[in-house]
Amino acid sequence: MEALKAVRPAISCSSSGFENHQPAPLPKVGFVKLPAPAPSLGLNGCSNARLSSVQATEESTVSFTNDRAAVFSGENCRQMATNGKATNIVWHKNSVGKHHRQELLQQKGCVIWITGLSGSGKSTLACALSQALYSRGKLTYILDGDNVRHGLNRDLTFKAEDRAENIRRIGEVAKLFADAGIICIASVISPYRRDRDACRALLPEGDFIEVFMNVPLQICEARDPKGLYKLARAGKIKGFTGIDDPYEPPLNCELVLPQNEENCASPCEMAESVISYLEEKDYLQA
Repeated sequence: MEALKAVRPAISCSSSGFENHQPAPLPKVGFVKLPAPAPSLGLNGCSNARLSSVQATEESTVSFTNDRAAVFSGENCRQMATNGKATNIVWHKNSVGKHHRQELLQQKGCVIWITGLSGSGKSTLACALSQALYSRGKLTYILDGDNVRHGLNRDLTFKAEDRAENIRRIGEVAKLFADAGIICIASVISPYRRDRDACRALLPEGDFIEVFMNVPLQICEARDPKGLYKLARAGKIKGFTGIDDPYEPPLNCELVLPQNEENCASPCEMAESVISYLEEKDYLQA
């Protein structure tokens, strides 16, 4: 039987600032009419006909090496893949890419990962940094460790395996924000190097900026803003970082912000240190 095709005309869009990056025409979608089965009488004595969709042409191939996805553009290529528990999945490429969004926002998407003991000032720095960048007209979003556990990660405990999953999810969400062109500020204890390094590996080189709040345990415990150290010392909290669970400081982070009795910079001063780094690396312009 002759194939019947419904062809959708190619559509292209343009917007201010996109003149040099015209999106590719959308792929064609067609339908093929399959041979009808043996005639069967319907209400009007007509045979049943079935339509099956033709798989749409994709413009990307997904290749997995060491459980990481590498996306390569190509003409008329598609490859089914398995990633974790997800099977038969294909990466769908969007005609509006990261560089378009960065041009729109006039900044470069990245992840500023603030790590340190509880009470080291991570959340305070995140807020000061977000405010300072906002005053410069830059778009940010904070992923605070406690806030994320109110929703996305509310099903996770503080056991080692759940800690790892907590950081993995935050890393994946931070990656999406960075891809959107947003400066994502993740403020999480993230005590284990392997988990932080796994989040770093999700992003292009340079887009993961690790900021270590190098504050001694005794200072953090003296502050104890949430009263957690007191509870941990009393044995009411088990597996508390710095007390009966380890914290592994970064070995090769981008920024170290030390605080001790002699050196105690204000949140605004620390935020300016981070902004200076972003300016030096050209993240505050497209």
